[in-house]
Amino acid sequence: MPDDFLIRAAAAGIGLSIATGPLGAFVVWRRMAYFGDATAHAAILGVALALLLSFPILLGTLIVALAMALTVSWMTLRGQSADTGLGVLSYGALSAGLVAISFAPGVRVDLSAFLFGDILAVTRSDLLVVWGGSVAVAGVIVWRWSRLLLSTLSSDLAAASGINPSRESLVLTLSLALVVAVSLKVVGALLVSAMLIIPAAAARQRAHRPAVMAVVAVLIGWGATLSGLWGSLRFDTPAGPSIIVAATLIYAIMMALRSARPA
Repeated sequence: MPDDFLIRAAAAGIGLSIATGPLGAFVVWRRMAYFGDATAHAAILGVALALLLSFPILLGTLIVALAMALTVSWMTLRGQSADTGLGVLSYGALSAGLVAISFAPGVRVDLSAFLFGDILAVTRSDLLVVWGGSVAVAGVIVWRWSRLLLSTLSSDLAAASGINPSRESLVLTLSLALVVAVSLKVVGALLVSAMLIIPAAAARQRAHRPAVMAVVAVLIGWGATLSGLWGSLRFDTPAGPSIIVAATLIYAIMMALRSARPA
């Protein structure tokens, strides 16, 4: 029988994949990978502000992640270069967070836990946060699936159908910020984008319909979580990075199967 901490870790990864699967599909379709990185890096600044101001870390990361997501969206609407703006905000926020933590009086914090996650230390209350946030995000995506998909395929066609593409982009932006906030303890700021991108990219190799791709991405996330945790236990490796390595191997297998398929 697995230890309780392993069961909680598996439950956290499975719960997180419920949101990162479908959300990651839109991240891949819209080429928002760098956007996810910027939002995740900003979460470290949220951790620092929470420690300095003595309020819950989840609240700090959520506020800063939302602020980052809204700022990037505003810059994009203003016609600024997405790559340049994201680069400045991403590394600026990450560095500011690392510097700010050093000014927190009497605070000793293991930054690696926030950078790479500490899924084996997930508590029951953490599970409630992860599952609550993930189910909320997945529910929003299912609710607005048709609108989000049409806006992704063609903003002009969406507008002609009475859909506001900017509003749907905002929905994805806010969903991404929430996922980053609830996943910080599970996989960390530097790995959360990988959980969004790699399972979705792997699913894209085999799935030919958007809904199927989203579901397959969730299943791949589950498989990566369980196999990554097994590998971590078997080879005594860090759990969070092991999950990402497992997801990458699944992606490589999917790519190989696609290449081997007759034209």
